[in-house]
Amino acid sequence: MADIQSVCVYCASASDVPESHRTAAAQLGTALAENGIRLVFGGGQIGLMGITADAALAAGGEVIGVIPEFLQERELGHDGCDELIVTPSMHSRKQKMAELSDGFAIMPGGLGTLDEAFEIITWKQLNLHDKPIVIADIDGYWQPFKALLDHVADNRYMARNNPPLIRWAASVQEIIPALQASPAEQQTFDPKKV
Repeated sequence: MADIQSVCVYCASASDVPESHRTAAAQLGTALAENGIRLVFGGGQIGLMGITADAALAAGGEVIGVIPEFLQERELGHDGCDELIVTPSMHSRKQKMAELSDGFAIMPGGLGTLDEAFEIITWKQLNLHDKPIVIADIDGYWQPFKALLDHVADNRYMARNNPPLIRWAASVQEIIPALQASPAEQQTFDPKKV
């Protein structure tokens, strides 16, 4: 079983989103804190990012935000974090988040979340890390993404890996158990290779 002490949560900075997604973000932040798992996130104070961080902090959890300098200059950084790391670029932000995390939870989001999801899944496929990745399919939000991955595999552009590259959770309550049930990491993340 994987030893999960910190989880990187990828999610939206958008605020005008379905209420069920907002509720799920708060539930995840609370669940991480209650399980003694540090939250690593994109450092924003708005949208699902802010909701997740606020909930984790309110429940007494540790929160590390990682935000690129240009977004911090727009005063979008979450000033309540235990630590807010400012990076020079979006790419270095993603790299730092991966370094700090034992696993990844992908919540509903837009293009930024898709970018993060594709990259961390690709890094795993390339054996750059062996950390668990769970997609939180809240209200079936990620079903079109799942259909796309199935389509790609059906056309043999990617293998149907066993064990799988990612795990699926239909609810917030399934995320932490899915992360913990993953095999222990077999290799160390090497940031020089990404």
